[in-house]
Amino acid sequence: MSINNRRENAIFNQNKLKIGTFATNTVGSMHTSAPEAFQPSWSNALKAATMADGAGFEALLALARWRGPLAGNPDHRGHVVLDPFAWGAALAMATNYSTLFSTSHAPMVHPLLVAKQGATIDHISGGRFGLNVVGGWNRSEFEMFGFNLDEHDRRYEYLEEWLTVVKRLWTEHDEIDFQGDFLKLKGAISRPQPVQNGGPPILNAAVSARGQRFAAEYADAAFVYAGLDKDTIASYKTLAREEFGRDLAVWTQIPIVQRSTRDEAEKFLNYFANEHEDVESVDAWLKGINAESRDIKGGNAKFNRVDVSCGGPPVVGTAQDIADSLIELSERGIDGVLFSWFDFEDGLTRFIEEVIPLLETAGMRAPFVPPTEHR
Repeated sequence: MSINNRRENAIFNQNKLKIGTFATNTVGSMHTSAPEAFQPSWSNALKAATMADGAGFEALLALARWRGPLAGNPDHRGHVVLDPFAWGAALAMATNYSTLFSTSHAPMVHPLLVAKQGATIDHISGGRFGLNVVGGWNRSEFEMFGFNLDEHDRRYEYLEEWLTVVKRLWTEHDEIDFQGDFLKLKGAISRPQPVQNGGPPILNAAVSARGQRFAAEYADAAFVYAGLDKDTIASYKTLAREEFGRDLAVWTQIPIVQRSTRDEAEKFLNYFANEHEDVESVDAWLKGINAESRDIKGGNAKFNRVDVSCGGPPVVGTAQDIADSLIELSERGIDGVLFSWFDFEDGLTRFIEEVIPLLETAGMRAPFVPPTEHR
């Protein structure tokens, strides 16, 4: 297979505001007990992916999660998580345009394995794989593997070594030796290497100051809290450009509650996030999240329970309200947004039919022309 310039990847297109789906390999990001909520299954993930891909969404992202936040209840829906790499490989054959981002916890998966899996998905997809890298934060997941949860900055030191190895395996011709503080490899090689010249794009959740610096040096896009102000968002790009000579995009994630009227949307939000709040799951999430990742520069670190129930501060209202909020995010410097919905099929249908035309009219996006199928 010929080597593609990675800039052909959808996330590097000319749309001012890129869009994507968030976590269809699990419960999305909703902590709700409402019976109609999105259920994590392959058929549901496949349906959401094909809808988004057919509408020109630039990214589809799968979380890495080994367990939900709630202990002592193995049947809780939050524990159901389709493997992000198997998810990506399967969707590579069902989609034609969107970049497929698999997430990997660096401490739980050896870089040789990730290099092999990622390159394989890149070949299956024709150069549409992306890697979201995280250092991990959930103590119960580390304990499940028998690992200690190192302090925050120490986890980034490990992540730097880990990603350096992955990138070298993807790009260097010869076998590599690596001697770091954490990883030691001799004669390491991974074939095939990715279709994308230079390796697939890297995404990293960069909330803390240490995370911001890591993303500026190593990632193609930083994944940040939606409430950051314009100056803080600009600081990510300035740091990458001035200290590391790199271009860095800034992406975020928001839940959407869209209805014909704002009142209907607010009532529906209240229904699933208040009346049917998954109280135990929200409590466990707030207890378990590492404090460093809540130190949000330029934002509010004290999460509202409704925000937690929805997976972040939701955007609520009509199609025009949603479009206006997205335009405002773009004006603050956000380059891409990943969406979650209470019901992905219903949410995608409303968004594709009603919001995307408004974004096109506003100059945020060009009308989508589907590519020729790569298969």
